[in-house]
Amino acid sequence: MGQVTSTAAVSSRAKGNRSSNYIKSRSTAASVSPMLNTVADDVDNDGEGANRDYISDLPDECLASVFQSLSSADRNRCSLVCRRWYQIEGQSRNRLSLIAQSDLLPFIPTLFSRFDSVTKLALKCDRRSVSICDDALVLISRRCPNLTRLKLRACRELTDSGIQAFAKNCKSLKKLSCGSCTFGSKGMNAVLDNCANLEELSIKRLRGITDVEAADPIGPGTAASSLKTICLKELYNGQCFSSLILGAKNLRTLKLFRCPGNWDTLLQLMANQVTSIVEVHLERLQISDVGIQSIANYSNLEILHLVKTPECTDFGLVAIAERCRLLRKLHIDGWKVNRIGDEGLIAVAKCCPNLQELVLIGVNPTKLSLEMLASNCLNLERLALCGSDSVGDPEISCIAVKCVALKKLCIKSCPVSDHGMEALASGCPNLVKVKVKKCKGVTSEGGDWLRLTRGSLAVNLDTGQSENENPGASASNGGAQANGIEFSPMPNQTAAAGASTTIASSSTGRSASFKSRLRLLSGRSLVDRTLRRWPGTRGSTSARH
Repeated sequence: MGQVTSTAAVSSRAKGNRSSNYIKSRSTAASVSPMLNTVADDVDNDGEGANRDYISDLPDECLASVFQSLSSADRNRCSLVCRRWYQIEGQSRNRLSLIAQSDLLPFIPTLFSRFDSVTKLALKCDRRSVSICDDALVLISRRCPNLTRLKLRACRELTDSGIQAFAKNCKSLKKLSCGSCTFGSKGMNAVLDNCANLEELSIKRLRGITDVEAADPIGPGTAASSLKTICLKELYNGQCFSSLILGAKNLRTLKLFRCPGNWDTLLQLMANQVTSIVEVHLERLQISDVGIQSIANYSNLEILHLVKTPECTDFGLVAIAERCRLLRKLHIDGWKVNRIGDEGLIAVAKCCPNLQELVLIGVNPTKLSLEMLASNCLNLERLALCGSDSVGDPEISCIAVKCVALKKLCIKSCPVSDHGMEALASGCPNLVKVKVKKCKGVTSEGGDWLRLTRGSLAVNLDTGQSENENPGASASNGGAQANGIEFSPMPNQTAAAGASTTIASSSTGRSASFKSRLRLLSGRSLVDRTLRRWPGTRGSTSARH
């Protein structure tokens, strides 16, 4: 039986009872056909009757492939058609999501008798509810020994004992994600010791480690050679994972978010022991240029996110630029401390010609650095400038002229006006999406002008005013919704912080020439539409009297 990938959200009580009832009916020998009433025209050449069910001629594998293209809700509905569809739909699922409340336990046997091919499982509990306990997790592990992915959310009743038993039964695990759970270092070490194929580990708010000094060091275990990605979020005890990070010899991606403690020392040790890093995300960490210089030793680094790390300066960014010449994506949130600016960005422009995506938040680049980036980074396709006091119309005009390859542009909370929109109307020939938010000098007229002059360009403009304050401030009759876009990441990329915003404006003065050009274009468009609808014109340019 072929397996398909889909997601099922199955509630612990209602779905459990339904699954139990259906499992009982599967023991009958006959498969009930869902299509018994067909028209007389369906009689085939062999003279068979009109009740022929052609779907029953499809092999199980073909029917499973059809289910693969359906949404989870549609798959659930299809499973009610007949016993055969019920059986095939259940056996062809390999991804399942369950509400992991305590009353799920009695329904686990029937659920996993039906969904017996599950390899990817999510167990999520509401934070106000009592989650499943160790017994339920152990029973699931016995029913699903081939699990490759497990996601646990707010399963606070799970202990080290339950995780240890699970790890012994599911040794094929490749990806583990835990959030707001209460087991500790013994459970984590059991996973790392038993799951030799573990490739991705994501831990968020692990409550079971309360004393960093007394806790057992975590990892690396038998997963030392297989781990490719480690992500630690909001861990007061994040330093306990130092042994795991240093022991993961083939680690490629390291993400550290809001974990207290000084991380410079670990990054210095990593430079000598872990050599395969290509992606680093650091957010709200105590890290200085010392740690950044250590990251610069990774000559194959392609993606770097520095988000709200106030001790990092131009000095560290220059080191990254000079040694990491393969850099493709750079995100910097300077947090308005002005310690990263033109010097670091000019170094990136000189040394990183492969740069494709640049996100600057709370950074104040000038026309000098932006011009160098545009001139030297000829592959720059995605640019976000957010909360930059120095980015105005001259800088946007520079981008419009120089950034030939640019496809997506996001501008937020910058002193840009309608004149900047005019520059974009005639520049950036490959531009497909523009988002502007909270730029007080950009008005709805500026957005309309950009749309009218670049008809294929998707413009997302938000005036930042409610309809009651200014009913006419929308960006062209619902255009903001029709053409609204997200500053969406390319494949395998995390959405840029601050670049995924919808874009804005408010009224300021405009030049008379700009308003006259806008009225001219709008007038022509209105006349053209009117003439096309006038009876008897048939494409002529004058109305027939």
